[in-house]
Amino acid sequence: MRFLVDECTGTKVAAFLRTQGYEVFSVFEQARGSTDAELIQKACDENWVLITNDKDFGEKVYREGHPHRGIVFLRLGDERAQSKIVALQQLLERYADRLPDTFTVVTENSVRFANKS
Repeated sequence: MRFLVDECTGTKVAAFLRTQGYEVFSVFEQARGSTDAELIQKACDENWVLITNDKDFGEKVYREGHPHRGIVFLRLGDERAQSKIVALQQLLERYADRLPDTFTVVTENSVRFANKS
């Protein structure tokens, strides 16, 4: 699986995913300052699952109808890198096969899936 890690999600999350053997495009490292529209288009065109903690991507998908290859929205109360990593590790252990083509919302206590519209 390939992950595009949004700038706000951070380099530590990207580094963690790389250690797990995933192909990662880190916006912070490789395309800093890109717009949300550019990122969702890149992720869709190049078959990346986008990982973000930016709620604007929900609007892009559900209000604007933008296509995607999968989005993981980290809606965590604790936004420190370690909390994001723990949430992703648990998500990947349990649900990695469900992430492509799905909008996934992850909190500390739950995971919700919505298929592409």
